[in-house]
Amino acid sequence: MGLKYKKILVAVDGSMEAEWAFKKAIEIAKRNNAKLILAHVVDTRSFAAMEAYNMTMSDRAESFAAELTEKYKQEAAASGMPDIEIAVDYGSPKVKIPKDIAYKYDLDLIICGATGLNAVERLLIGSVSEHITRSSPCDVLVVRTQQDE
Repeated sequence: MGLKYKKILVAVDGSMEAEWAFKKAIEIAKRNNAKLILAHVVDTRSFAAMEAYNMTMSDRAESFAAELTEKYKQEAAASGMPDIEIAVDYGSPKVKIPKDIAYKYDLDLIICGATGLNAVERLLIGSVSEHITRSSPCDVLVVRTQQDE
């Protein structure tokens, strides 16, 4: 097996670390001439925890997902990668990415930011990136630093 990555996934959640991960993912995908898949998992567990669950919350999450992925799609195109694929899923990001999305797209590499958005969950269960690293079938790059300009 060669050292080239053919299918690279970058997980985005709107955090600064995800932004850094995205920029690095573009560079790595270009260098490897790889397919880039952009994933955003709408964390539906945070809805279930709210007693006053209503549709406006899931609608808001969906429009956030649509705006976020569209913004990244445009940014990728501007960086010379017009052909990225978007994967939006629902559930727990730390489970969906390594267990479902990784297999569905037959990934070689998953790139994610060092933290996620949810500090309480990080404290109780460990971070999303930590979980992806442990359960992923492929290589994982956890981005902790900003891209050098």
